[in-house]
Amino acid sequence: MEGAELVVAGPKRLEMLLRKQGLQGNPYRLLVGDTKQMFQMQKEAKSKPINLSDDIVQRAFSFNLQTVNKYGKNPFMWFGPTPRLIITDAELIKDVLNKIYDFPKPKSNSFIRLLVAGLADYNGEKWAKHRKIINPAFNIEKLKIMLPTFSKSCHDMITKWEAMLSADGSCEMDVWPFLQNLSCDVISRTAFGSSYEEGRRIFQLLREQGELIMKVFIGLFIPGWRFLPTSTHRKMKKNAREIQTSLQNIINKKEKAMKAGEATKEDLLGILLEANHKEIQEHGNSKNDGMTIQEVIEECKLFYFAGQETTSSLLLWTMVLLCRYPDWQSRAREEVLQAFGNQNPDFDGLSHLKIVTMILYEVLRLYPPALMATRTVNRDTKLGNLLLPAGVQINLPTILIHHDHELWGEDAKEFNPERFTEGVLKATKGRVSFFPFGWGPRICIGQNFAILEAKMALSMILQRFSFELSPAYTHAPHAVITLQPQHGAHIIFHKL
Repeated sequence: MEGAELVVAGPKRLEMLLRKQGLQGNPYRLLVGDTKQMFQMQKEAKSKPINLSDDIVQRAFSFNLQTVNKYGKNPFMWFGPTPRLIITDAELIKDVLNKIYDFPKPKSNSFIRLLVAGLADYNGEKWAKHRKIINPAFNIEKLKIMLPTFSKSCHDMITKWEAMLSADGSCEMDVWPFLQNLSCDVISRTAFGSSYEEGRRIFQLLREQGELIMKVFIGLFIPGWRFLPTSTHRKMKKNAREIQTSLQNIINKKEKAMKAGEATKEDLLGILLEANHKEIQEHGNSKNDGMTIQEVIEECKLFYFAGQETTSSLLLWTMVLLCRYPDWQSRAREEVLQAFGNQNPDFDGLSHLKIVTMILYEVLRLYPPALMATRTVNRDTKLGNLLLPAGVQINLPTILIHHDHELWGEDAKEFNPERFTEGVLKATKGRVSFFPFGWGPRICIGQNFAILEAKMALSMILQRFSFELSPAYTHAPHAVITLQPQHGAHIIFHKL
């Protein structure tokens, strides 16, 4: 009976309660809901590229767009047997992101947790405790110390590019794997210091886990399916064990070195372990007041995954857009050369790059790394005029909001960094209509890290090259876990 309640009676009851309030969506289909149709539409969208344009929602987020077009502003869709209310009203989005105890993060299923958990997956007191312990790792002073590491990784990548130049000082390449390796290198060095080579293997495994999860996604809604010993399930568990063992070894080594007074505490892991020990000591050495080693491992996986995915996506789309808008490329280069000449960029200079910042914000608006955020309703809760029953989820469609004409004007789907001339507050008119890193108390803890890394990489590239899209470039943005170029990004570089 309990199973029937979960997959038949429960969803039907929630559907009735939503429809009573005038909300609309597809009728519930047993077990899979809308997911089959969603994957079908994604598959179709992926089968062909689009024209060179920034109107990318139809390709990258087709089902959600179709649902809003068909059913109006706040429709619902079915994620398996769970109804998800799509909220497109900026005032309601503000409420959801502000009231973190009324609208917590949904609990990830066991497969997603094989990939990544940590701070992003916690709610309530546990979230608050972890956030407090991790905060010191991302403060401005620590980021300043990490800047030479950013610089070193960027320098290594650019040196490879220079070695590829032909006699006339130009070369063509797919920049996507290079940018993925760059952000992997940066996060490996900043997270694990001298153990960064070991960190690279973890990164490869996490990337593989992400791909395997996308493969098995549709089966997540079939009761008991995750327990079947399929080859994909076995592979995911094997990867998870290897990641666990590698991180355990790195942490043990770091703790040993810290006790002996040998280890630097300037990498993310060192800072995290130090903050954790401090938290435990302040509370009378009760282990309950800090993080367990397992929890530290989860946070390391999250550093890795979020740190790599977000920055590589941001840098990739920035380069593609600067190829397409050479006047903005020239303006950004002029600003960088004025600030640094041919010297390595420094923290103060990077903080004052106005044009580069405007460009990065506009790229994050048009091509947000994460296309949406999800929250859950654990007890009947009021949101604006709506009464949301327990068991409903909320979908905040970042990319739809970022491309909304009503919020951004007639040129909402066009690249125009000028809109950020006076900062985000002025551009959004104080509304929550720009949230590439989330918003409110749960705003991404690593956003300054990601922006600083992107500024450093972009500045160093602009100092040395001009670049344009290759005729081989195919415009095909698609969501894996973040927004990525399905066929890479072929760019022609010219040495300055």
